[in-house]
Amino acid sequence: MRALVILTMMSVAAFGQRHKAPEEVNAEKPEGKLMQQFMQESDPAKKITLYEQFVTDFPKDEHTPWVLEQVQAYYVKAGQTDQIIASGDKLLAIDPDDPEAALQALKAAETKKDLALVRKYSDITNRNARKMVASPQPKEADEVEGWKKEVEYAKSVAQYSDYALFRGAVESRDPKVTIELGEALQQRSPESEYAGKMRDPLFLAYRQAGANDKAIAFAEKTLATDQSNEDMLLVVADSYLNQKKEPEKVHAYSAKIVEIMAAKPKPEGASDADWTTRKNTITGLAHYMSGKQYSNEGKLAQADQELRRALPLIETTPALKPETLFMLGLANYKLAAGKPDRAQEAANYFRQCAAMPGPMQAQAAKNLKSIQTEYRGIK
Repeated sequence: MRALVILTMMSVAAFGQRHKAPEEVNAEKPEGKLMQQFMQESDPAKKITLYEQFVTDFPKDEHTPWVLEQVQAYYVKAGQTDQIIASGDKLLAIDPDDPEAALQALKAAETKKDLALVRKYSDITNRNARKMVASPQPKEADEVEGWKKEVEYAKSVAQYSDYALFRGAVESRDPKVTIELGEALQQRSPESEYAGKMRDPLFLAYRQAGANDKAIAFAEKTLATDQSNEDMLLVVADSYLNQKKEPEKVHAYSAKIVEIMAAKPKPEGASDADWTTRKNTITGLAHYMSGKQYSNEGKLAQADQELRRALPLIETTPALKPETLFMLGLANYKLAAGKPDRAQEAANYFRQCAAMPGPMQAQAAKNLKSIQTEYRGIK
């Protein structure tokens, strides 16, 4: 909806006349004669041919920027994207600060779905529009109102250039392209609403591209101010857990994940089964991470509590189940002093673990046998 508002604004507003139009024509000079011809010509096709001839024959004439402005406007109206870009390039070569020439080239690049050109003209458009926004207020009173309108329009143009980069990034199926455009947007316009909207797609692209260090660093930076993304919380908490650092954040982020998933509605288009699986898996992983962290800290009662919550939710993550069972067995064994029921629970967990292939299978079987030897009546 926001992009639609911007596009609507831009369809009814534009920068004013940017280049000096000829006031007098000296038909005795070749350039004046040609200018007189196209100013008298009424046929649009013939007129554009004369425009193009003028630009070719007199590239350094003082009125060439104005002619190029007319040329690009003609091609915009005709919807000829390659010519829009070509004439825009010529105009920008003469006047690098022209905001409208860059904007029209950007729109043409979007129509062509050429992301390299989108990146190029988005940068130029953004730079030129910001210059316009920062331009000083005219001293002449009758010029102030027009200046204000152009500044407001320039703000919408700068915003549109951010949106163009954002759209190119999220619509690309290549995570490397998403990263390139997304990083450019983050660096160029960190305050933009589209930089904020770019966070989740950029994080996902890092993960898809296997750039895990970048994903973690980006997530850490984001979580300092925004802890609404469960995937970022999960990745960072898992990183801290494996590196044995920031134990408080492992617990805090795990608890936040559980809170988010409990309140999060099913995404539009997702099946009930798929959503239930994801919800259970993410919640189970959060309890598992917190439980393992408590185990590492020797806080057995808390570890037992979190791991019990994790166990029924990680059925779709087979690699974690043996480890969860093993940690539950250890916690309950160490809590068994004076509590035979705990010893039986420990035995039950080790028995289940021993029945599952994996690196913990043999040790779980030994632990089960030891408990049965130590405690009478253990099944």
